[in-house]
Amino acid sequence: MPFDRLCRRITVALAAAAVPVAALVAPFPTAAAQGCPDVEVVFARGTSEPAGVGRVGLALADALRSHLGGLSVGTYGVNYPASYDFLNAASGADDAAGHIAMMAQQCPGTRIVLGGYSQGAAVVDMLAGVPPLGNKIGDIGSAPPLAAGLNGNIAAVAVFGNPATKFGNPVSGRGAFAGKAIDLCADGDPICSDGRNPFAHTNYESSPFIGQAAGFAAGRV
Repeated sequence: MPFDRLCRRITVALAAAAVPVAALVAPFPTAAAQGCPDVEVVFARGTSEPAGVGRVGLALADALRSHLGGLSVGTYGVNYPASYDFLNAASGADDAAGHIAMMAQQCPGTRIVLGGYSQGAAVVDMLAGVPPLGNKIGDIGSAPPLAAGLNGNIAAVAVFGNPATKFGNPVSGRGAFAGKAIDLCADGDPICSDGRNPFAHTNYESSPFIGQAAGFAAGRV
């Protein structure tokens, strides 16, 4: 056999043998290595906002990035109508639960920050097992709470203008997310308090509450 052909065969054999060795010494996959964000903000927008995370969810995600330095932060806008037919909010809870379950399977290293604004906060209430309107409507329009096995994937919860707070059921103190949730209500906001200033419900995205929620969530990620 010519010498140069023998050299080529030896080179090919060594290259093939190196593949399993490299596989053995490769580092364990991380969330980033799998194409998954380190943190994901799963946010339900408010009534009549266009699809996506909404203006409050976007502000929260941006503020969270500034708190987390080099960690990657992704977003997921809960898919639901966000219309004035509030009974459809339950479909948002179903969608969020499905997405969280998918992330737990495909991106187990990703820490989820769950949030919602106004009607979107009611979506989070349902996931927490908290009635958004107290006993006013009972189980009508509600959805099952998030499966207990997925609770550990939720690092923190932040809601803004939450209707359940008006009825004494803040997610910070009630339901499955108590202890890892922050429930923010502007002074005078009639949706989450006994206030009578409707304008207090409209500017959460530019309020100090965003930084407060981001700091809270960053401390738990």
